[in-house]
Amino acid sequence: MDVLNQIVNILSKEEVRFFKLFAHRQQSNEERKDILLFDLIRKNGVEVDDDKLHKKLYGEGDKNSFYRLKNRLIEDINKSLSLQHYSDNELLFIYHLMSLVRIYIGKNEFQLAFHFLRKAEQWALKIENHELLDNIYGEFIQLSHQLLIINPEKYIGLRIENSVKVSQLRQMDDLLAVVSYRLKVSQNFGEKQNNLLELLENTTQQFVNEPSVVKTARFRFKLYGLVSQLLLQKKDFLNLEVYLLKSWETFNKENLFNKNNHDSKLQMLTYIVNTLFKNKKINDSLAYAEKLNIAMKEYNNLFFDRYEIFYYNALVNNYSTYDVNKAIELLKEMQQNKNVNKVPFYELFIYLNLATSYFDLKQFNQSIKNLNKLYLIDAFKKADDTLKFKISIAELIIRYELKDGDLWKYRYDQIVKDYSVTLSKEINEKEKDFILILKKASIAASGIKDKELKEEIQIYINKYADAEHEDEIIDYIIWLKENTNVK
Repeated sequence: MDVLNQIVNILSKEEVRFFKLFAHRQQSNEERKDILLFDLIRKNGVEVDDDKLHKKLYGEGDKNSFYRLKNRLIEDINKSLSLQHYSDNELLFIYHLMSLVRIYIGKNEFQLAFHFLRKAEQWALKIENHELLDNIYGEFIQLSHQLLIINPEKYIGLRIENSVKVSQLRQMDDLLAVVSYRLKVSQNFGEKQNNLLELLENTTQQFVNEPSVVKTARFRFKLYGLVSQLLLQKKDFLNLEVYLLKSWETFNKENLFNKNNHDSKLQMLTYIVNTLFKNKKINDSLAYAEKLNIAMKEYNNLFFDRYEIFYYNALVNNYSTYDVNKAIELLKEMQQNKNVNKVPFYELFIYLNLATSYFDLKQFNQSIKNLNKLYLIDAFKKADDTLKFKISIAELIIRYELKDGDLWKYRYDQIVKDYSVTLSKEINEKEKDFILILKKASIAASGIKDKELKEEIQIYINKYADAEHEDEIIDYIIWLKENTNVK
């Protein structure tokens, strides 16, 4: 990754304009190679070659000057961005104030440092940022060596009191980060993490029983996130729906949503949309998806890029239930969206859903084509092994429908070998029994409709009728019923 090329190509038109003004703040008659380099990168895109840029600017000479130019340009662009955006939100503004504190301390202007430090404290208290308050109280304590007007005992007490809140927040944040990562990697098809579920449950109970925790908006948002993750891990979607809708109503009624926690608002809407879908309330899910779309455009499209994929995801999931062609249209639209394709795991989502959507339309060649593309992307290689295993079983179903016996047998042998350990686990008995039925169907004269297989299929359906099927890429029992006379 070339850092300079990436930075230059993510700049908005306003940021480019501001940088040009910043770069020309000092009048100079000399040729500005930094501006020439900037314009060349903007013109040629992120993949522009260093050798071509060097030759254009310096001819065949030594490259050291070129690399120094690149580093200086990175530094100047970042200075320009900091200057342009330092007041965009409260958090950036606090960091700006803290920078001023350090500058004035360096100049031995302790009164000025004290003035801006108090401002930083006020803003940090306003947005309930306890991590920043910890640093701010530390600065007050250090500054007390220079100013008698600062009583260090006051700030030591405040820091001790604040440290309890910081510890609680970090415990919540660490837990939610682990849950979020594992959910993304597994795409919700991974094995249950019992130890993680137990940890979530214990931590949630701890905070629910601590009255002081739920007083501030920030803690309430953290607690909401933790309880939501707990119910999600339990797959208790009915109670999750009730909890989310109640939280949404309460937070709106109490005007808790603002620019500082807008990310949490969008996350809550995303959870509501997905939970309603899980509970088969398609119209309600689509209605909240539109609320998400509207909220994404608030505060001048703040976080729009981050949540665009979730909006698409909601539409695809819902339309897949009754208008598969519309779902495919949306997936193809996603493929052309540069913002969506920035995140590798979303590419996996697109190809996997295209494969299953074409399968639903019985367009099996298109289905396997998208599955083959999925196998080639980096996101698949980094995905959870359980997800890969489920995808492999889906491939066996699709290839069976394609009626290519030799290739089916080759992939069956390969999958059984690659996932021998996975198949030996009791948790995957359902999959093991299913592919055994597929193997017998692949060699039977009448395939899956073979009379001798009918009894075995009926036993399988009865055995796993009450089992969980949401972790299957293609529902095994539904497919068996559709392709046989077994009920």
